Amino acid sequence: MPKPSSTNPNSSAEAQAQLHEAQDRFIASWGRMGSVWGISRTMAEVHALLYITGRPMCTDDIMARLGVSRGNVSMSVRSLLEWGVVEKVRLPGDRKEYYSAEQDVWSMMRAIARERIKREVDPLLDALDEIAELGPQVGARSPEEARELQKRLDDVRDGFGLITTLAHKFAGPRGAGLQTAAKLLAKAPVGRKATHGRSRNPAKGGSS
Repeated sequence: MPKPSSTNPNSSAEAQAQLHEAQDRFIASWGRMGSVWGISRTMAEVHALLYITGRPMCTDDIMARLGVSRGNVSMSVRSLLEWGVVEKVRLPGDRKEYYSAEQDVWSMMRAIARERIKREVDPLLDALDEIAELGPQVGARSPEEARELQKRLDDVRDGFGLITTLAHKFAGPRGAGLQTAAKLLAKAPVGRKATHGRSRNPAKGGSS
């Protein structure tokens, strides 16, 4: 009697469907997170698709999978190339342009951190410099309000300046500082954990 085949077409199709569902859920979650970064949902979804599938895809492939227009894909890919989390690739014998996402998570995080600093923190520091120039010059006889204004501006600039300096060190294009810092911080105690269900000491007036 012939042995039953170990390959079940139905189970293979089911596994493929489950794979697609898992990928789609990741893409949707990453897309929602895009609003936190201040980028479009489509841009985040294109990046998520290229990352989670782990293979190069052309514009037509991306359009078909995400159900978005060619224009949206083109704009998203262009922005992702600028962020440095996607690169162009060529496949042998194919004239189309394909795109591949950075697969190293820490390299991807460093690129995102660098771009967010450039787009969010740097403009804030420039604005603070302009505000300081517009404010009254602080001297020995300056009003208290002027000195307080200057101090608040200086405090904000110093704080964000320090964060920017650390971020540039940790998120440098070649550095592994971000990963090292994250691991060290993860080991640091956050605080005393609450103990649930612990009875109070009656000697200290614990009965209620």
